[in-house]
Amino acid sequence: QLQLVESGGGLVQPGGSLRLSCAASGFTLDNYAIGWFRQAPGKEREGVSCISHSGDYTHYVDSVKGRFTISRDNAKNTVYLRMNNLEPEDTAVYYCAKRLGCGSYIALSWDGWGQGTQVTVSS
Repeated sequence: QLQLVESGGGLVQPGGSLRLSCAASGFTLDNYAIGWFRQAPGKEREGVSCISHSGDYTHYVDSVKGRFTISRDNAKNTVYLRMNNLEPEDTAVYYCAKRLGCGSYIALSWDGWGQGTQVTVSS
């Protein structure tokens, strides 16, 4: 089964940092763009960032630009999301998913969803 597995979430104070990991199970990541999404309680799932299969293109939504950094290590079959200067509004379950390319955060166009990892930003 082609699936992604997220890890690295936790409880952090405002202004703190976390690094999320997205590892592939059953396939190699280097053929796919990887997107990070998040879903807060009572809200729809939203796209956060995307990285192309080669890593030479990245995209961030405005709310995380300058604070989050997406990267990938294809040798380790893993994509990362470094999150700095976290805010309470970043609290959500974070998911990663795969697609042939970036260009859309419409959830139905992505697959391989993992179980998510909880990020809670609170003092």
